[in-house]
Amino acid sequence: MTGPRDVLDMLLPADCAGCGRRRTVLCGECRGRLCGGRPRRVRPVAAGLPAVFAAADYGGAVRAVILAHKERGALSLAVPLGGALAGAVRAALDAVRAAPGGGGAAAGPVLLVPVPSAGRATARRGHDPVRRVTRAAVRSLRRGGVPARSAPLLRQGRPVADQGGLGAAGRAANLAGALRVVPGGEGVLPGALVVVVDDLVTTGASLAEAVRALRAAGGRPVAAAVVAGVRSPAAGAPPSGRGTGVEPAGPDDRSP
Repeated sequence: MTGPRDVLDMLLPADCAGCGRRRTVLCGECRGRLCGGRPRRVRPVAAGLPAVFAAADYGGAVRAVILAHKERGALSLAVPLGGALAGAVRAALDAVRAAPGGGGAAAGPVLLVPVPSAGRATARRGHDPVRRVTRAAVRSLRRGGVPARSAPLLRQGRPVADQGGLGAAGRAANLAGALRVVPGGEGVLPGALVVVVDDLVTTGASLAEAVRALRAAGGRPVAAAVVAGVRSPAAGAPPSGRGTGVEPAGPDDRSP
């Protein structure tokens, strides 16, 4: 459904969210950096994760596009971000299909389960960016013949502390047990091919908590997919982004 912010976003002149080029929401060069590469497998430091695939590296224009959509309300960017996420999902499904015994499973219905934003972040932004991007990814996957649907099955079960400044171990401890499946969500999990999705992976703590909650409810997440991934930081240090063009995640960015 199109809301007032979507209409305003479409009507107002805009510069490229990635590089600032005038009069274009996303130029061809920045779109190529976001969607044009081959998705790669990333290996976050968090334990308990299935294979994680990212469409792009987090930094430069890609980082700028994600933040413009998430923090500045450039809602039309959900479409190219969703296309990038769809590419990562396809790569994840291809990996499942190629694994021993995975051919049959990869043919089933696909549920994309977004990592939920914290309620305070959703209220401040006026939207849940990952859910919006997930819906765009589903549309892209369906056009390509993948029987996918968005399944926002997770919610925050308890408050969590700000993630800013926490290393991998601190983030994992902060998020442990924080998510739960919504009432009735258990009924859609059996037999489904579940892919956990997010816009960004740093240490992997958010994805790991989402996977744990889904498994506790009887789900079987086979992979995770994100728009962008960063190099894994040292287990005890907060993600500094030095040498990668990445800044530490803000307190609301990586909290469920």
